[in-house]
Amino acid sequence: MKLQVAIDRVDMQRAQRLIHEVEHDADLIEIGTSLTKEFGLVELQRLKSQAPLLGDIKTCDEGAYEFKLGFASGFQYLTVMGSSSMGTLETCAKITAEQHGGMMIDLLECDDARISRISGFSEAIYCLHMSKDSGSMDDPVGQIRSFRQRFPQIAHIAIAGGIKQHQLQAISKEGIDIVIMGSAITGADDIQQTCHQCKGEIQ
Repeated sequence: MKLQVAIDRVDMQRAQRLIHEVEHDADLIEIGTSLTKEFGLVELQRLKSQAPLLGDIKTCDEGAYEFKLGFASGFQYLTVMGSSSMGTLETCAKITAEQHGGMMIDLLECDDARISRISGFSEAIYCLHMSKDSGSMDDPVGQIRSFRQRFPQIAHIAIAGGIKQHQLQAISKEGIDIVIMGSAITGADDIQQTCHQCKGEIQ
């Protein structure tokens, strides 16, 4: 299981410092939606990281334009909303394959019927996501197990939504691809040490 650290709601200088703090232990570093909206993908090219960067652009339309721009801006992974049209999802998958990148489908507010309909993207990572406004995910292991039972055809899974360090060992036993953590790491007193400890929990 990979550790993805999300960076959100900071300025560019702080974002670069946070990257420096976590890049040796994080498998992926997410440049959050707040940064993509405030600064734009072209400006975010200034950020440098030893770890792969994911741009949480939450594409819901204009898939070709946004994914081409995202990959051209130096991101190795990009996100698209599961609520997008099938045409948008197919376009994003096509561009991702052409660019040898990674596509994460954000399942925020997608019901089971919708997830079933869009479950055929075999290379995509499907992200179980509790929104910031809705609070933390209380039982991530239960959510993962329930999701696998309902959608055994989906091979690649990530989970996000207020994940805490004490939950990592249990999550790591569920065989998912990525666990995403934000302020539990970036808001810690010692960010580098906390990230290192979190990485140790999943090895």
